[in-house]
Formats: sequence, C-alpha cells, structure tokens
Amino acid sequence: MNEPRKKNPTFGVAVLIVVVVLFVIGTVLFNALRGKHEYDESVGASAANPSTSATASTAASQAGSSTQ
Repeated sequence: MNEPRKKNPTFGVAVLIVVVVLFVIGTVLFNALRGKHEYDESVGASAANPSTSATASTAASQAGSSTQ
C-alpha cells in the first residue's frame, strides 16, 4: 500500500506568517481610517463655526480692554 504522505511544517508556518501580516495591515488601515475620521470631525467642527469662535475672542478682548 501507499505510505501516508509526510506533512510539511513549512507550509503551516508560511500560512501563519501570511495571516499575521494581513492582520497587521488590517489593523494599521483601521487605525488610520479611524484617526482620519476623528481628525475630520474635529476640523469640520472648528471650520463650521469660525464666526462663533471669532466673535467669542473679540468679545473677550473687548471686555478685557474696557476694564483696563
């Protein structure tokens, strides 16, 4: 009869390395997209209300100069 084929452990290690590399790439992409989303929200919030922040700083400077 035919003898059972010996398994090659190198194939298992290669598959493990590929899975780990894909996991790392996925994690990096996930973190980059999440960071971009958070950045866009913070920039979008400050860019959406420039007149409000400018009015607040103008009012604060006027209040400070009137007391001196």
